[in-house]
Amino acid sequence: MTLRLLVTGAALAAATSAMAAPRGLTIEDLAAMDRVGSPVLSPDASRVVYTVRTTNMDKNRGNTQLWMIDLRAAKPVPQQLTSHDASAGDPEWSASGDAVYFLTGRSGSSQVWRLPVAGGEAVRVTDLPLDVDSFHVSPKGDRLAVTLAVFRDCADLACTKKRLDDKAKDKATGKIYDQMFVRHWDTWADGRRNVLYTVPLTGGMATSAVNLSGALDGDITSKPFGDRGEYTFSPDGQRIVFSVRVAGKGEAWSTNFDLYDVPAAGGAAPRNLTADNPAWDTKPQFSPDGKTLAYLAMQRPGFEADRFRMVLQDVASGKKRVLAESWDRSIADYRWRADGKALLANADDIGQHRLFSLDATSGKVTPLTDKGYVAEFDTKRDVTVLAQNSLSGGAQLYKLAGANKTTQLTDVNRARLADVKMGEFEQFSFAGANGETVYGHVMKPWNAQPGQKYPVAFLVHGGPQGSFGNSWSYRWNPQIYAGAGYATVFIDFHGSTGYGQAFTDAISNDWGGKPLEDLKKGLAAAGQKFPWLDTSNACALGASYGGYMMNWIQGNWSDGFKCIVNHDGVFDQRGMAYATEELWFTEWENGGTYYANPEGYEKFNPVHFVKNWKTPMLVVQGDLDFRIPTAQGLGAFTALQRQGIPSKLLVFPDENHWVLKPANSVLWHHTVIGWLDQYLKK
Repeated sequence: MTLRLLVTGAALAAATSAMAAPRGLTIEDLAAMDRVGSPVLSPDASRVVYTVRTTNMDKNRGNTQLWMIDLRAAKPVPQQLTSHDASAGDPEWSASGDAVYFLTGRSGSSQVWRLPVAGGEAVRVTDLPLDVDSFHVSPKGDRLAVTLAVFRDCADLACTKKRLDDKAKDKATGKIYDQMFVRHWDTWADGRRNVLYTVPLTGGMATSAVNLSGALDGDITSKPFGDRGEYTFSPDGQRIVFSVRVAGKGEAWSTNFDLYDVPAAGGAAPRNLTADNPAWDTKPQFSPDGKTLAYLAMQRPGFEADRFRMVLQDVASGKKRVLAESWDRSIADYRWRADGKALLANADDIGQHRLFSLDATSGKVTPLTDKGYVAEFDTKRDVTVLAQNSLSGGAQLYKLAGANKTTQLTDVNRARLADVKMGEFEQFSFAGANGETVYGHVMKPWNAQPGQKYPVAFLVHGGPQGSFGNSWSYRWNPQIYAGAGYATVFIDFHGSTGYGQAFTDAISNDWGGKPLEDLKKGLAAAGQKFPWLDTSNACALGASYGGYMMNWIQGNWSDGFKCIVNHDGVFDQRGMAYATEELWFTEWENGGTYYANPEGYEKFNPVHFVKNWKTPMLVVQGDLDFRIPTAQGLGAFTALQRQGIPSKLLVFPDENHWVLKPANSVLWHHTVIGWLDQYLKK
């Protein structure tokens, strides 16, 4: 898109906005919004390349392309770098800054391509027989590190390709397993592992692939959500450090990821750097001088929501120290500052997701941003660029201009949302369970008028170790309810992240205790503080743990709401214990295995309180959800139907724990809003 088109579009949007009557945000708006992400600064920090995802509703899919901004310009203007029916993503600069490497499927399979930024066409760098899932470019530009899904008993990549082709022709469809995982998230295991390879570059092209994983039986990157942040080159390009969980029979109940060091050229077995820690070690990054290895580490085995601490290891001696131990926040991601004197890290913090600076010597923590959600960021030299969103809008790119000061670089969706008025929101606090301070947010309808009361959509987040804070979502977005004329209330109950690890820990073995008390007290406190909330005319909605809470509310707060929406919620804890895939989760949350501690599962099991159910409920289930399998949704719907309680079941055969396809998202939202309208707007 040219500068002229951008300016003309903005001017037209402004003129249109002045004439058009304001309106609230709709699901059609949300589904069609462009999405900004993956900012990566050039080595000299003069340019930033990033991704923009657009949505084609006719094709029912998104398309991601690369864009770039020259930060040296007086008025930086976004420039589109790629345009193709196949998406382009995971950008990474060459060491000299003359080109951008990226992943795309434009050749028919996912491969690494290289685009000169001075002009010219992108050229394919890899032509491997298998899809490249992720990659890194060596700091010296002489090789790539790539991850591929292979059969570990195959001698080469061609063997894996042939076996997959043969399986596709086989008329027998049975699968045989002798250990878990048999399926994970939304995919049945097919026997392949994600393996780390190094690919030497000769004349800029890949020549061969060398296995760096050795005999380690584990996935690099991890499934289902691992990414290239789990492995890194040393600054001299001679070594690679990666994170992996050795599988074996106990993979489904283990969170023991370790860091391994291996020569980038191969030729030696990986060396375990964190064998002393039986919990999770991940996201290795070398300091700019290569003398220190930073990584994130948990302390408690089997607990996926333990605090991620920053650990610094002296490369020469192997000595380790925890940085900022007294800072009670769990780090999501981080980058070394160019001078090696500090690290920038983002973390949940009192309903926000902020960017912080951690002094590499003293551990002193300094906040760099205030309100909002810093999703992704990069820093080079003295420049930091971040992708930040909030409850008032989707992510835009910003350049950090000092503590709590930013300069906006992008303004996507301006024309599309020119006549949309967002609902106003506010954070509040109250005394929750045990008299402890609990935080929440409220949001007004887009067209709220003084002196009027509005029906309430009471949103409960999943996780359960998560947060419904000041962030933008394309699945559970309070602005959609504000756009439909509803007020919203959402509480960060005990178990939420960003309030200290003790607060996060408080939900384990107490799913129906303190969290329910917080929700009750939070809704009451919100109703007292904000007179425009009609808390007597409310519906409760939640997914995952939030869906569990909908089932729990049915039996234990049955007079609280006029309707309920339960998306992929746990209905029977015993069934969940024996059918979910990541067993470490259920075992930690309920105090061990079911057969060893059935009381831990049954204490807060919704199935035991079905006789108390009476509130109309919409049940939503993704049939590819292997985290909370379909039987859980069917069980809840059966309990409702058998008792004659008004109910509806919405099933998506092609969705997992999340609803991702644009058309399905539109259907989901219209069905949910229609359910609320039926009971709150009679």
